[in-house]
Amino acid sequence: MTLSRAERRQRTEQRILQSARMLFAERGFERTTIRAVAAAAGVDPALVMQHFGSKDDLFRRAVQAAPPPERPGGPEELVEYLLDTLGLKMGGLSQQSLAMMRSMLTHPEAAESARAALGAQIERLASAIDAPDARLRAALLTTIMLGVAVGHQLLDIEDLHDVPQQELARVLRPVLHSLLSS
Repeated sequence: MTLSRAERRQRTEQRILQSARMLFAERGFERTTIRAVAAAAGVDPALVMQHFGSKDDLFRRAVQAAPPPERPGGPEELVEYLLDTLGLKMGGLSQQSLAMMRSMLTHPEAAESARAALGAQIERLASAIDAPDARLRAALLTTIMLGVAVGHQLLDIEDLHDVPQQELARVLRPVLHSLLSS
């Protein structure tokens, strides 16, 4: 079966994006180069630029999150949803999330992407929380999970990293519940 030109172009673009996600997640924005992305994807650097235009545009596309899941139900489901979103049960964050988190403090585009993603998560959570201060609670829940993810996945804090992920989830669960029930 011969692929059409459009299909070959799409496959090349996906290979470039996959390589970019991996490198942005490992190195962050500043230390990832177009040349390195091209080498990892097995293409010429000019082809990366042809597909994406600039490193900023490549980064923007690479960290785009998958569409949000359907709104969770009650507090139990909401807490499990939060634990699942950060991969505490599934074994790690997505390359998109790691790339954005690694770069958000050093690159304005990454910071804006992080604010937008976190804002969308706060909005989804707030709509599922039955409290007058739902947005504040949603922001606190999101910030707690972000802090845990940074400490566990990026800073490699020994006291977090060496603990099995199920144990982290077990200890976090009542903390998250307390924000939903008080």
